[in-house]
Amino acid sequence: MGGNGKIAIVGAGLSGAVIGRELALAGYSVEIFDVRDHIAGNCYSERDADTGVMVHVYGPHIFHTDDEEVWTYVNRFQTFMPYKNRVKTTVDEQVFSLPVNLHTINQFFGKTFRPDEARAFIEERADKTISDPQTFEEQALRFVGRELYEAFFKGYTEKQWGCSPTQLPASILKRLPVRFNYDDNYFFHRFQGMPENGYTDMVAGILDHPGITVRLGTRFDKAQNEAYDHVFYSGPLDGYFNYEMGRLGYRTLDFERFTYEGDYQGCAVMNYGDADVPYTRITEHKHFSPWESPKGSVCYREFSRLCGEDDVPFYPIRLVEEKQLLASYIERAEAETAVTFVGRLGTYRYLDMDVTIREALDTAALYLKNTAENAPVPAFLHSPL
Repeated sequence: MGGNGKIAIVGAGLSGAVIGRELALAGYSVEIFDVRDHIAGNCYSERDADTGVMVHVYGPHIFHTDDEEVWTYVNRFQTFMPYKNRVKTTVDEQVFSLPVNLHTINQFFGKTFRPDEARAFIEERADKTISDPQTFEEQALRFVGRELYEAFFKGYTEKQWGCSPTQLPASILKRLPVRFNYDDNYFFHRFQGMPENGYTDMVAGILDHPGITVRLGTRFDKAQNEAYDHVFYSGPLDGYFNYEMGRLGYRTLDFERFTYEGDYQGCAVMNYGDADVPYTRITEHKHFSPWESPKGSVCYREFSRLCGEDDVPFYPIRLVEEKQLLASYIERAEAETAVTFVGRLGTYRYLDMDVTIREALDTAALYLKNTAENAPVPAFLHSPL
């Protein structure tokens, strides 16, 4: 088709914006549709008129990556300021630092361990009868023992996922959730930061190309597919098929927004690990922009629950039942022609922002390559299963 075809993109979040720009740069005419009245999807940010705080409207988004190309890419559209995510948690009327580290261990057990001593101490408490952990609970008990599991993981996980950790796969706790040093940086990645003027401004920069038209407050119907050479769909995979086989399960978040004069909690994220506290965490948004100094504060209490039909889907559940339904939708998707499903909703996978951008860049590159070679473009860059 060359670089003069028409492309439709559903969703003006990171996936849609990046794919749209790459194809517009290659000479395509790109139309981007979004049912919301704003760009940037769930990383949409706006400045609060009363306090001046840059608010992450759908909850905090912290950029972290080891992908230097992606880091260079986002810095083309926004200056990223240094930011380290240092999470605290309130458990049993005490405040601890997360991830569980040497300070947390010493504070929790009332000790003054050195790293080797702490490692041996935790290994003594680990449940060694569990050789092949299958569930979240077994994984935690095997690696950190019952005391740390019940204090820092059990209650929070029950609230976040709405079920017992015995029902969740071990893969959710992908790596040993303990550090035997005093490093309380939540992420390991080489590049970490926050966009100086917010994510909305960054996405606006990506979309700023004469070959891109953005249509907000507009629902795309697949009956429109024929008007375009290719469709990139970042909406819900099941939604593309009008939920004909049922709805894929998601968790959603309710935000209880409140303001405060001054500094409410002294950190950006305070988790609440006790099961009897109904919210999972409180986020204080001015601390996500530590280079700014607003006097007032905007905070969110976060409540997790099962996603309903009219809710914003956040976290794909991906348990056995969902994976069976997902397989059916994948089969339907792969039978479509000239449609590629992308992003968190389109592939029913939890994706960090850097992975979303990496996959969008790779998807656009694959489309350009395959089109030039007159080869079919797959429905998925990576299998969602």
